[in-house]
Amino acid sequence: MYAVRNICIQPAATPPVVAFRKATMLTVENYFLIGAVLVASLGGVSDLRSARIPNWLTYSGLLTALVLRFVVMGWVGLKSGTVGLLVTGGIFLILFVMGAMGGGDLKLMACVGAWAGSGRVVAILLAAALAGGVLAIFYVFFRQGVRTTFWNLFELIRFRLTSGLQPHPLLNVREAGTVRVPFGVAIAVGTLFCAGNAIWWR
Repeated sequence: MYAVRNICIQPAATPPVVAFRKATMLTVENYFLIGAVLVASLGGVSDLRSARIPNWLTYSGLLTALVLRFVVMGWVGLKSGTVGLLVTGGIFLILFVMGAMGGGDLKLMACVGAWAGSGRVVAILLAAALAGGVLAIFYVFFRQGVRTTFWNLFELIRFRLTSGLQPHPLLNVREAGTVRVPFGVAIAVGTLFCAGNAIWWR
């Protein structure tokens, strides 16, 4: 005698169901991207007006992003936000150690990464870097002059080749006399561009 077992085979999800799930996830991610724009815009305005980004904004924004991601999307959403946080925060931490970026910029970028999620952080980083480069050229050329700018650039390259990631003793954002670019504005511009590209322009 052979015992016959009843085997229950779950039907695979049909293509329309899979497409609907992907569309729903994309819509939810777009809403989180709006949150990233809001936080980045507030940080950019604060950085431009007072040359500082308040901790209450970055810490509360970061916590809100992770909590909402977990509530709305579960572990998948929390994982995406955590990866975005670690990628943006890790890159800006290196820049912070080198003296090329302030602590407020680091925390704001990490907060934006948590809102944007893993799928959008690379685009936001590239857009913010491009906006920051344009802003830096404007600030440095108009406030220091071409000759001083190129001399400082040469000195920074020489120092990096000989001293690695150590902050330059004079040319870093912690020195009072250094021209500081409000990178919070660049973060806001980069985030807004990526959000517009993802939500409105497609």
